[in-house]
Amino acid sequence: MTSIIPIKGAVTYKLTLDPTVWIFDDRRLDLKTYFVTERSVEDSEEKYLRDVGAHWSREIMEGAVFPPTLKTERKFDRKGMQTGTFGMELKPFLKNAEISAEATTVVLECANGSEHSFTIEEAGSLIFKFSQDGKPITEGGPVHVLFADGSNTENPITDVVAIRVQ
Repeated sequence: MTSIIPIKGAVTYKLTLDPTVWIFDDRRLDLKTYFVTERSVEDSEEKYLRDVGAHWSREIMEGAVFPPTLKTERKFDRKGMQTGTFGMELKPFLKNAEISAEATTVVLECANGSEHSFTIEEAGSLIFKFSQDGKPITEGGPVHVLFADGSNTENPITDVVAIRVQ
């Protein structure tokens, strides 16, 4: 079993995803609370502008502080990382791969030869569960694919070996 998942097909940039390093990514989702709490849909651009504005205000009030971002100053919850169940949305990776305009489908290729097709919009909302109780997903891994509504948490898509855009 390899832990690398390539994004290939009708994309400008062919990417490889390595779920073993996502534990340190700020975009990770806590799956123990993700499906039970209400989420408001927030535009990522609005969030970015709000964060930049807050940083700018802080810099004006306190002067330039190094390191220049609040993200690097964040303290990691070591206990939470060692016991948590985490996932990552597929959307930012598809965006970075730059899907070609004529593409309509994202296909998850599995080790047993099965394929699961989604529209590009549906695929963007998929969640790649990469950690269970602080441990990487090994059985059926490196990720288990969950739907955004959590309807398949008991029966996720497993053994994903590649993501093909067509």
